[in-house]
Amino acid sequence: MIDKKTLLSSIPAVDELLNAEGIKGLIHLYPRPLLVDSIRRSLNNCRQTIINTQDISSLSFDKETIIREIVEYVKKRMNNNLKYVINATGVVLHTNLGRACLNDEIMEYVVKVSSRYSNLEFDLDKGVRGSRYDHVEEILKYLTNAEAAMVVNNNAAAVMLVLSTIAKGGEVIVSRGQLVEIGGSFRIPDVMAQSGAKLVEVGTTNKTHLWDYENAINENTKAIMKVHTSNYRILGFTKEVSSEDLVALGRSKNIPVIEDLGSGMLIDLSKYGLPYEPTVKEAIASGMDVVTFSGDKLLGGPQAGIIVGKKQYIEQMKRNPLTRAFRIDKMTLAALEGTLRLYYDEEKAIKEIPILKMLTEDYKEIRKRAEKLYSRLIKILEHGCTIAIEEDYSEVGGGSMPTHKMPTTVISIYPEKISVNQLENKLRNNEIPIITRIHKDKIILDLRTVWEDEYDIIEYALVKALQ
Repeated sequence: MIDKKTLLSSIPAVDELLNAEGIKGLIHLYPRPLLVDSIRRSLNNCRQTIINTQDISSLSFDKETIIREIVEYVKKRMNNNLKYVINATGVVLHTNLGRACLNDEIMEYVVKVSSRYSNLEFDLDKGVRGSRYDHVEEILKYLTNAEAAMVVNNNAAAVMLVLSTIAKGGEVIVSRGQLVEIGGSFRIPDVMAQSGAKLVEVGTTNKTHLWDYENAINENTKAIMKVHTSNYRILGFTKEVSSEDLVALGRSKNIPVIEDLGSGMLIDLSKYGLPYEPTVKEAIASGMDVVTFSGDKLLGGPQAGIIVGKKQYIEQMKRNPLTRAFRIDKMTLAALEGTLRLYYDEEKAIKEIPILKMLTEDYKEIRKRAEKLYSRLIKILEHGCTIAIEEDYSEVGGGSMPTHKMPTTVISIYPEKISVNQLENKLRNNEIPIITRIHKDKIILDLRTVWEDEYDIIEYALVKALQ
């Protein structure tokens, strides 16, 4: 009977594997240190398996198997972890898949700006140091009618910077029904606590009155804050105070009023069949002193936290030490500027900002695209699955418009030789991952979020997965 000592001695040495036929050719393809480290890791795993296994009679470590494992491991380590994926879920602002997609022409601009030197903080007119905020501030002022604007790396940072600047050491009054939790379990009360401001809750979950705010104001009150509940809805017996009434109260008490719009919209999308959401321009028009919103949700740009409002407060924020910690880089700034410029023409923005195009696309157009892909798949997938074209609903996603369902057309696939979970796993682990959803033992491909130039990839992946 073979013992552990004999089995351990059968494991090949590092140099032996480096010179093996299946590996020595990799030295010209991959860094030698990485290759050596991968071999050592693989051999160490073999040793640990032997040491930790009581019954070793079933264990064997042939050289060819070890070489295959090393090659797969090296390739995996050299592959990029962050990958382009195909979103066939129908969730337009899919938080796990990167939220808003960017316009192709804007991406060309981002590559050019980020791959060479740029005037990120250089005033070309005066030939002196400039501010990175200048590149988008005038555009934001024009689009929102605000006195001033600045941008940080996300909306949570924007809220924290605003509160740290205006209310640090004091109290901020917020309706209990607006204490939302955003992605990753981050909550408004937690963000507020980190800013150094003290939260004062008023009202109840479903009803808050103007007098709730009035009764909470004292000498320590630094601000009143309104949080738009963009990621959930309270329906039925409800009451909340309008922005105009909050602003009037703030003015009478000389207290600034802040509004966190969350998703943030520059266009009223209700005219395109989506639910009404307050726009940034409307928030500024109501008299809000400071308004914050995201760049990568309904705006359709890169991840960013945008702050617009009264100049006196924005200038204070620019001098806050946190601003440097929260600042955006040149790639984000280029992508945001390019996206914002599309909003000069609303019709152009709807057509050329991918997220807005997906959200407002006519159902009939989605049907045409679905039929085109279906006709291709039905020809090549005659065996091994059942394919159908069906009606369904897409979601906005990203915590935006949570109750809204958009009619769409999907392709459903019922695999006959493998389970639906196995098919989902194979598509997800395709060279270009395809993210789908499962419904009633069928794979669902929602064409709302799939580009036509991705059809070839889907077709090839399905053929491969169903073989």
